[in-house]
Amino acid sequence: MAEAPEDKKAPGARQETGDLLDARGLTKRFGDILANDRVDLAIHKGEIHALLGENGAGKSTLVKMFYGSLEPDGGTILWQGKEVRIDNPAAARALGIGMVFQHFSLFEALTVVENIALALPNPGNMAELAKRIEAVSNDYGLPLNPKDFVADLPVGIRQRIEIVRCLLQEPQLIIMDEPTSVLTPQEADRLFLTLQRLASEGCAVLYISHRLEEVQRICHHATILRHGQVVRECDPTKETAGSLAQMMVGSEILGVGSHTKALSAGEPRLGLKGLSAPAGTPFATALNDINLDVRAGEVVAIAGVAGNGQGELFDALSGEMRVQPGMVVLDGEAAGARAINWRRKKNAAFVPEERLGHGAVPGLKLSQNVVLTRHATKDGLIEAGMVSLRKANDLEKRIKKHYDVRMSHDDPEARSLSGGNLQKFVMGRELDRKPGILVVNQPTWGVDAGAAALIRQGLIDLAREGSAVLVISQDLDEIFQISDRIAVISRGYLSAAEPAAQMTRERVGLLMAGGAETQGEAH
Repeated sequence: MAEAPEDKKAPGARQETGDLLDARGLTKRFGDILANDRVDLAIHKGEIHALLGENGAGKSTLVKMFYGSLEPDGGTILWQGKEVRIDNPAAARALGIGMVFQHFSLFEALTVVENIALALPNPGNMAELAKRIEAVSNDYGLPLNPKDFVADLPVGIRQRIEIVRCLLQEPQLIIMDEPTSVLTPQEADRLFLTLQRLASEGCAVLYISHRLEEVQRICHHATILRHGQVVRECDPTKETAGSLAQMMVGSEILGVGSHTKALSAGEPRLGLKGLSAPAGTPFATALNDINLDVRAGEVVAIAGVAGNGQGELFDALSGEMRVQPGMVVLDGEAAGARAINWRRKKNAAFVPEERLGHGAVPGLKLSQNVVLTRHATKDGLIEAGMVSLRKANDLEKRIKKHYDVRMSHDDPEARSLSGGNLQKFVMGRELDRKPGILVVNQPTWGVDAGAAALIRQGLIDLAREGSAVLVISQDLDEIFQISDRIAVISRGYLSAAEPAAQMTRERVGLLMAGGAETQGEAH
């Protein structure tokens, strides 16, 4: 790591009192775990301030105290120079603090406009609010249809709702927790312009992201947490992604092995043969004549803008949506009409994009969540028709250790984990069993650089051991880092998978914009 420039401060040092939000000695404990240990943080008007740290470093705990979701055990918060007590999110919003959560806080049974109305103190006439939503969302490059039901919307569109809902509150400070994790590069670029415009108008942004290139690009200042303590402050524009990552973890981050070292791909293990399915709802995406083979020993990645059929494709592969038998083939057997447990018994594994609620049951312990996906496999969890709790606990401990899943106590409920730690657990649960076929949607959403490298290396290693790995991702860096072949999905059509070495970002972008439809029609 380069020598620290003058603006870097040793642990415990601080800036002059912030003229917007100033945290002094904030402390929060959960049982024996000290999540935040005397944290000092000053945020100024017009500043985009990065908050960095590994999964479990205390970032989410800290911002939840700013937003009134948690009460500090010690320390004070000053807002515009005056000490305040933020008892709940409504109090935070009244002060002028808004937050865009990593895990969405939306009611699926309500429309976009109804969800946004619930967050506004005086929403007014619903028709007028709908017009405001359309105007603001289009102005910021995040278009929304106010009449859409949230249950019918993909993850990327739900993130837009969170961002627009926050902007409509006209906050003085916006806290953003991994805001680009489900945005395309083009959407992220537009968001950055929006944030820079807001900063120029005096609004402050507290920005949490594991995408360190973003931090370098848009943030004026960075505070780094490690094990609940402030360990460094810096100007991220004077750092590299590598030096920022090293500050976060305290050691050098190992990279991912090159996928160009792949062995010769073997026989197809996962096949899609003319996969077509009508849209299940008026807001879903129909799948149109999708053809793809994923061979033993290779990683195939599918890129695409959110809402172009990724969720429907995953559902057809996992068995959550049944299709004609021959449209999905696992190791030579027609599987389109088979249930998910049958597919798991055929040594296939599946990781959905929504980890909390889909990948894991929030109120169940991690050992119980292990049982949910692995009772139908050859792990021996079921003995004489009964679940072996001992074996389930052993598996939970093994996954926790290998993937460095950080938790406040042994075997907690899934909802108690930070987003990144839950993602490590859900991914680790399936990688641990070394399936012959793995389908994963957004494998490193919201995880830190070290965990992302571990997961990506795990995907490559699994393929090199003879498995067929299909990755659906919106992260182009990830796609080019791990894949042997790349395809693009657009409006339910899938382009032909091409060797990664022959693909460029520009070509992927063109296919995202609709070129995949032409190729799909040609199949």
